[in-house]
Amino acid sequence: MDLRESYSRICTWRVTLTFATLCVLEDFLFFPHMVVRGYGVAKVIKSGYEELKEGEYVWGITSWEDFSWNFYPQQLLIKINITHDVPLSYYAGILGMSGLAAYVGWNEICCPKQGEIVYVSSGAGGVGHLVGQFAKMMGCYVVGSASTNQKVDLLKTELGFDDAFNYKEGDLRSKLNKYFPKGIDIYFDNVGGEMLDEVMLKMNINGRIAASGMISQFHGTDYKEKYPEYAEWAVKKLQEKKLVYVEDVITGLENVVSAFVGIYKGHNIGKRIVVVAEE
Repeated sequence: MDLRESYSRICTWRVTLTFATLCVLEDFLFFPHMVVRGYGVAKVIKSGYEELKEGEYVWGITSWEDFSWNFYPQQLLIKINITHDVPLSYYAGILGMSGLAAYVGWNEICCPKQGEIVYVSSGAGGVGHLVGQFAKMMGCYVVGSASTNQKVDLLKTELGFDDAFNYKEGDLRSKLNKYFPKGIDIYFDNVGGEMLDEVMLKMNINGRIAASGMISQFHGTDYKEKYPEYAEWAVKKLQEKKLVYVEDVITGLENVVSAFVGIYKGHNIGKRIVVVAEE
């Protein structure tokens, strides 16, 4: 393939901040002084790829910079079919990789059944707050955990979780025993570590665990073909106001590093994105 005949130059519009960024760095053999890559929304300003035209918007692998060359647009970028009642920023989150990871993780990996007991860690995060709602739509009993009481309140009052707790208050094992007296059928893991170790002790026979960080790496697998199905379903649910999406917006490319680090300190509520450019 002649790279000169298959490329896109894009203007970065939004970047999404998530563990998936670390997965992208690993996949692209990141070295010091290289531009950081991650998922985002961008506008095409020049294209040698016939499927993308100047002025169109895309989501996919972008860079933490104002303008980027992308020599593999057919693999790394997905054209956005504009829906005027859905903000473009949503393609950096619920209609992008975070939403697809939640949808595939929940439906393809968890294989849920009505009435099952579901636990979602980091329930107020970019993926977790969507999974909890998907589980409720399925008729499951859903409990989430979060790092602050503000987030716990959000889960119970706005996102429809049956219950939630602050995992930083008190003993974790005691918390799990309190909120899951009948054990856990499905655990959607967004944190790993000690939380995963403790949850393993509460899993029921034939229980399932979805590791969100692993799911976020599927941009090169067959799960990408699920995107059109998911996008159509999600847009419909948003339009019907049956799905709530929470964005945590930071402005300015100069703030992208501190915003990224803040995720690991629990500073975000919902999906954290950084505004790089405006129309």
